[in-house]
Amino acid sequence: MKIVLFGSSGFIGRHVRAALRDVGEVICPGRDRHDLVRGPTAELAALVRAEAPDAVVCCVGALTGSAEELVRANTLVAAKLLEAAAGARLVRLGSAGEYGVVPGGQSVTEDDRAEPVGAYGVSHLAGTRLFELADAPAVSVRVFNPIGAGQPAENVLGRAAAQMRAGHPEITLGPLAAYRDFVDVRDVASLVQRVVAAAALPHRVYNAGSGRAVTVREAVAALARHAGYTGVVREVGAGPPRSAAVSWIRADISRAGTDLGWAPAYDLDASIKSIWDES
Repeated sequence: MKIVLFGSSGFIGRHVRAALRDVGEVICPGRDRHDLVRGPTAELAALVRAEAPDAVVCCVGALTGSAEELVRANTLVAAKLLEAAAGARLVRLGSAGEYGVVPGGQSVTEDDRAEPVGAYGVSHLAGTRLFELADAPAVSVRVFNPIGAGQPAENVLGRAAAQMRAGHPEITLGPLAAYRDFVDVRDVASLVQRVVAAAALPHRVYNAGSGRAVTVREAVAALARHAGYTGVVREVGAGPPRSAAVSWIRADISRAGTDLGWAPAYDLDASIKSIWDES
């Protein structure tokens, strides 16, 4: 296969790049060749025509910013791909933020009602809906809470690792009581690989999660153990707007297992260890 991958230098993208090398030739255009967020659609179409890929994978997106910035990065990018690369299989990263509030103890399926609580989730849900309605073979992978080597500081575990690495006797984070489904970034990448390589895709949306939920507090405590950190962890302020209202979320990952034979390969402790080993 020939695959064009956008966002190959990002946290998830670099792991996706490594996974896709097992199934074909991977072309990774940088921003100097085409800026997927700000560049014109005609330029994107010309790039796709020149490369003639079997699949186009998008790991480009925004976690934070104004509503306009989020829509540009998460929704309009999806629209541009559909217009410029409709001849290839299209795969984009969506988000668990599309679901919004989930009843405690419940695993959320791809067919459950999506009611995002902020602009971030709305922007991703709009991109997913565009892919679902497209005539082209287009799939969204809804990523839950990705963790692992290269963890960015935009994520609570990335912030915690950076503060622990700096040797602060006391670190400050937001509230840590919420339950989250932490999924290893390598498992996300392996699911994207399965979606790209599958002979047939019965569905347009797949959850990329671990199928388990733990409190963020437990995850931070596990990170502290791997770091040998014995300082104080303080919980101050409010969580990020994209997720503060969601106290519980856990993925139902049975669809990816049934359709693609995929299952997570890494447990939470191994994932958290990889954060610290590379931080």
